[in-house]
Amino acid sequence: MNIEFRHLRTIKAIHDAGGLAKAADQLHITQSALSHQIKGLEDQAGVELFVRRSKPMRLSAAGLRLLRLAEQVLPKVEALQDEFAALRDGKTGRMHIAIECHACFEWLFPVLEEFRKDWGDVDVDIRPGLAFDALPALEKEEVDLVVSSDPEDLPGVEWVELFDYAPVFVAAAAHPLAAKPYIDATDFRGETLITYPVDRARLDIFSQLLTPAKVEPAAIRQVELTAVILLLVASNRGVAVLPDWVVREVKYNSDYVTRPLTETGLTRRLYAAVRRDDLEKPYVQRLVALARTEARKLQSM
Repeated sequence: MNIEFRHLRTIKAIHDAGGLAKAADQLHITQSALSHQIKGLEDQAGVELFVRRSKPMRLSAAGLRLLRLAEQVLPKVEALQDEFAALRDGKTGRMHIAIECHACFEWLFPVLEEFRKDWGDVDVDIRPGLAFDALPALEKEEVDLVVSSDPEDLPGVEWVELFDYAPVFVAAAAHPLAAKPYIDATDFRGETLITYPVDRARLDIFSQLLTPAKVEPAAIRQVELTAVILLLVASNRGVAVLPDWVVREVKYNSDYVTRPLTETGLTRRLYAAVRRDDLEKPYVQRLVALARTEARKLQSM
């Protein structure tokens, strides 16, 4: 027996309408075509599905079993159709984000909190991109967006500019370097540098300043949390270099000083790497817009 979705819709329509004429109108077919469809289904089943002598027309015992199947299956089919329509319209989807920037968690959480208010049907997840190869994962569609400050030329991947930021030196107010107007690479000799637990090639202080100058700090201490880094710095256990949006509050704390790196300062740019085919999705565009807005808010505080 070959039962099709149209058969299930027919059975339910006749049951709900109580007759062929009204059911045919609901299904937008002629009454003759509907009668022919029922006859063909009964021939396949080998049993009568309706008690034809009754008014209103009612289902037989076999027809009621088919109706129960229709009531189970059709809502699931309609829900799936709605889901596919939402995907086509960009109302739902998946946004799995990989971050190649340890400090970005603190900036991204407010962005996602605002994002979920309008796009609650988008499945959001965050993965620390430093723990795996984020860009190959993007190409394989294992993640959908990568936050990075190191763009690469990859086929099918677009690098969308988010915002510029400045890596800044942070030290205790009582630290000798606090008296300097800016910090050079050589100032880190003899210092304990407190960093996130990230490969040094991915840290701005090394890639932009210390490695090109061939300067090595006296020691490196790796700490997972920004709050703990700042606690250690305030206790004069070492110095740190953090993005300006992270140190927005310590600028006004008498326990700390912040200084630019080099006389002219350093500027870095953060990007969102997205598959080119996904760029036009409304929720992708909204997330990027929120990321830019939130960054401006943090930097102006």
